[in-house]
Amino acid sequence: MSVFDTLDYLKTGNALQQKSYNLLTAHSVLELLSDFDPILVGTIPIDIAIESSDLDIGCYWKDKNGFITTLYKAFSGYQDYSCQELDNGAMEAIVANFSIDGIAIEIFGQNIPTREQNGYRHMLIEHRILQVRGAAFREAVVALKKSGIKTEPAFAQLLQIEGDPYQGLLQWEQDSGVL
Repeated sequence: MSVFDTLDYLKTGNALQQKSYNLLTAHSVLELLSDFDPILVGTIPIDIAIESSDLDIGCYWKDKNGFITTLYKAFSGYQDYSCQELDNGAMEAIVANFSIDGIAIEIFGQNIPTREQNGYRHMLIEHRILQVRGAAFREAVVALKKSGIKTEPAFAQLLQIEGDPYQGLLQWEQDSGVL
């Protein structure tokens, strides 16, 4: 079991992590998604969030329409609610966005177990890299993110990964032997 499988680590984290914990628990967000193995993923759990970062929640659905219905019933009353279906042939996903108390939330669901989804896998890889590379590396990632570079491309740039940064990060984990 990973430390990220529950929200407990957020209770004693930085101010944004504690605020995220309070918001998610006060509004029962993960409980409302409990049938879909929800996990908070992305930059907030690993402490590289910037001001524009949102709360990303990965979910696993077996019944796409049931997932869409749950999203609508649970979250359509929140500000800026939208839900869309993404299908590029290689990947099918449902993405819902909304805001609670001014904090943007994105729920990303696939018919792939949450712990096998790239968002979760990337977060674990990035977390381990940050543990190994230390504070200066973390600061460099955050600086790149503040300049407008997304998370995986920032890691790829700092690690000198060529090509697609999303696939490159997964391959780097396999090849590095460090993690």
